[in-house]
Amino acid sequence: MAELIKLYEENPNPKQVQQVVDVLRKGGLVIYPTDTVYGLGCDITNSKALQRIARIKGVKLEKANWSFICADLSNLSDYVRQIDSPTFKILKRTLPGPYTFILPGNNNLPKDFKKKKTVGIRVPDNSIARALVTGLGHPIVSTSIRDEDDILEYTTDPELIFEKWENLVDIVIDGGYGDNVASTVIDLSGDEPIVIREGKGSLEIY
Repeated sequence: MAELIKLYEENPNPKQVQQVVDVLRKGGLVIYPTDTVYGLGCDITNSKALQRIARIKGVKLEKANWSFICADLSNLSDYVRQIDSPTFKILKRTLPGPYTFILPGNNNLPKDFKKKKTVGIRVPDNSIARALVTGLGHPIVSTSIRDEDDILEYTTDPELIFEKWENLVDIVIDGGYGDNVASTVIDLSGDEPIVIREGKGSLEIY
């Protein structure tokens, strides 16, 4: 059964952040707030944890299109091929923010993502999410928490999220009410930017 942990975005408690990081390191699954909807995430290098998320989401791991949650752009070159100056300027201007950018992956991707030609990069404007990544030392792989409700696509109340997910994950972080609009997804891996999904982030970024 999962543990519900309350964290405040203005000043996340370092001891509680470390508690969550320790669970991630051991292969645990964590639900956490971002600057858009709540996300389900795990350590990007832990195959067993990635397989758990794949089973929960009902997808094959090798076909899953999940985001890499990063603390900033400093580790971009760890997973992304060299990008041109205009592309980097877009990233610099919009992140942290409610965007997922599809970028060309490099040969250093973790083993479960080796066959991927592209990778989705997120730097949320949320101090809890970024603190987890900083503590872990590398990105968290993440997928949005969806709701079966026909009207509300995403659950925003962390206590309701806990009730639904407590037997599937190890920790649910209560970081306050989430948004019900996901990030804007823009593919920057080709010659021209392509909007994959219009979400919370503005499209006027060029």
